[in-house]
Amino acid sequence: MTTIRPLSLRELNRALLDRQFLLRRPALDAAAAVEHLVGLQTQVPSNHYTALWSRLDGFDPDDFSRRFEAREFVRISLQRSTIHTVTARDCLALRPVLRPGHERPFRSAWAKRLTGVDLDRVAARARELVEERPRTFQELGRELGAEWPDADRPALAQVARHALALVQVPPRGLWRRGGAARHTTAESWLGGRQAADTAPDGLVLRYLAAFGPASVKDAQMWSGLTRLREVFDRLLPRLERFRDANGVELYDLPDAPRPGEDVPAPARFLPEYDNLFIGHADRSRVISAAAKSRSWVGNRALPVFLADGFVRGLWRVDADRGHTAATLVLTPFDRLTAAERTDLAEEGARLLAFLPQAAGGPGGAPIPGTVHDVRWE
Repeated sequence: MTTIRPLSLRELNRALLDRQFLLRRPALDAAAAVEHLVGLQTQVPSNHYTALWSRLDGFDPDDFSRRFEAREFVRISLQRSTIHTVTARDCLALRPVLRPGHERPFRSAWAKRLTGVDLDRVAARARELVEERPRTFQELGRELGAEWPDADRPALAQVARHALALVQVPPRGLWRRGGAARHTTAESWLGGRQAADTAPDGLVLRYLAAFGPASVKDAQMWSGLTRLREVFDRLLPRLERFRDANGVELYDLPDAPRPGEDVPAPARFLPEYDNLFIGHADRSRVISAAAKSRSWVGNRALPVFLADGFVRGLWRVDADRGHTAATLVLTPFDRLTAAERTDLAEEGARLLAFLPQAAGGPGGAPIPGTVHDVRWE
């Protein structure tokens, strides 16, 4: 009989940090990192910059922004029907696999407002409109409403969001720039076709590489897909099995890194909705129930910092109107050691020098004499 090795909470924590590039910053190209992570959740358009700065050695936000504008990266609704930044290649490969995760929320939230409407016709017309020029959902609803005058306009626009692979086009998502969320199809924007393969097997293997060891429920929560038990069963000859402290069966790639629980974990600052703490159904490996209650307000997440590998508090930047002074404000959830406070203050000073709201010169460059400070609440 095969013995299934148990893994402690701290072992799971260190494995996750390692695979999320949060134990040490590798000198890795941004595209390789984003693909390894299976995208970055970026509900807030600029979040990919903080997420990658916290993960990669020598990350250059201006270079990433240029590559984003050149269509090497896109923002599109993927896992859990939420916005992710992915490479162009992954955009076309992943959207067909994750399409079922868009169909269910549409049926539950929007379809009942469109009784009697031919949804295929709406989707086809919406494709014509957004490929003619990128449009906001408000504009799209208005245009579609002119052709279906008795239908709910926001619901008509949501037909497009859930039925089509829509990317948000720049300047939204660029470094130190922004704009309204205007959409066109991935096929039109990238000049390619979506992949024909919709099997989730490859997606599950990639998930484990970036988030494992993990349970079937974890993978389903992360992806928004259901019935993944049969996928794990199919992949079982290629996987190792473990158990967590509660006896839940976990799966992993045989050669994936699983550092010891005493490996040091440095201070890290993460943006709202970061991959780290939304990749599992059981998030206790990185965030306690008490910390989650303080870092989530309804469905809205707040920026957090890690100490000893776990979410231990909130951060924000307070800048004056002239950007002559910027303060990183840290709000711990519990008592931090002197070493942890020093580590957080030093990493926080580096973050403050990186963030655009702490700069105010031409192109966002720091103004000479700008005062940067770290304050504890």
